[in-house]
Amino acid sequence: MSHPFDLLTPDLVLDAVESLGYLSDARVLALNSYENRVYQVGLEDTDPLIAKFYRPGRWSDEAILEEHAFARELTEKEVPLVAPLERDGQSLFRWEGFRFALFPRRGGRAPEPDDLDQQYRFGQLLGRLHAVGASRPFVARPQLSVEDFGHASLATLLEGALVPKGLRPAYESVARHLLEAVEANFATCTFTSIRLHGDCHPGNILVRDERFHLVDLDDSRMGPAVQDLWMMLAGSRQERLSQLSELVEGYREFHDFDPRELRLIEPLRALRLLHYSAWLARRWDDPAFPRSFPWFGSDRYWGEQILTFREQLAALQEPPLALF
Repeated sequence: MSHPFDLLTPDLVLDAVESLGYLSDARVLALNSYENRVYQVGLEDTDPLIAKFYRPGRWSDEAILEEHAFARELTEKEVPLVAPLERDGQSLFRWEGFRFALFPRRGGRAPEPDDLDQQYRFGQLLGRLHAVGASRPFVARPQLSVEDFGHASLATLLEGALVPKGLRPAYESVARHLLEAVEANFATCTFTSIRLHGDCHPGNILVRDERFHLVDLDDSRMGPAVQDLWMMLAGSRQERLSQLSELVEGYREFHDFDPRELRLIEPLRALRLLHYSAWLARRWDDPAFPRSFPWFGSDRYWGEQILTFREQLAALQEPPLALF
């Protein structure tokens, strides 16, 4: 089965970059990206650029430009973020039916969750990001919701044939119970939605020379502030409490944090579990996905999902993390 990205050849990538006046050295390196396609393109006499080609049909032009505008706001406030480059006041370009953007290359490594000093400084960075994010809402980009990440994800998974027939009743039952618990938790927590990074896991944070840079606002949306904090927590409950304390202490230097949002950590984790499987299912017609995720659709994967959902249901019954 053909896919639009099949037309995205190295020559097309080079032609797209050179259409904006850059002179390439003909080196193209595909980077690890599935939702979109991202390449490092070598240039003559200067550092390489990163070219990001957007998945056709995923975001509207307005939503992409809103992401770019948010990135510009952040960089204007000196929040260290890798923002798209502009040519003649434009940041979203077209070539041979593809939309693309260019970024400067930034190197670095992912932060270590057990490095409490890094957690404190990353909290400062997130506080600065959210101070900008809270200043106005998105218009074209969506809200992180139980309906979108939860119910719509489950509907996608149950409509297809990827969940093995023998495991489908158990999977559907535990997933529905999980969503009921998530809804109950959201119903008891009032929060203010702000513009978020949206996918703030360690892989989207670069540390180099003790400086942080955020990358990839592709999943940016409206939602509770804690969505950008919880994926930085790892380990035992006590370890996560220590990490959370440092994160929030740094965060509060630049923006207020409502501790009531902490009760949303496990519900948000549950939504991410569902959303991830649905994302794989929705992209299964892209040949890159069966090659890269061959285990998806196996009995073992869905059996593990059932066990993970049961564990997550138990986690939702425990007292939420708290600040002291």
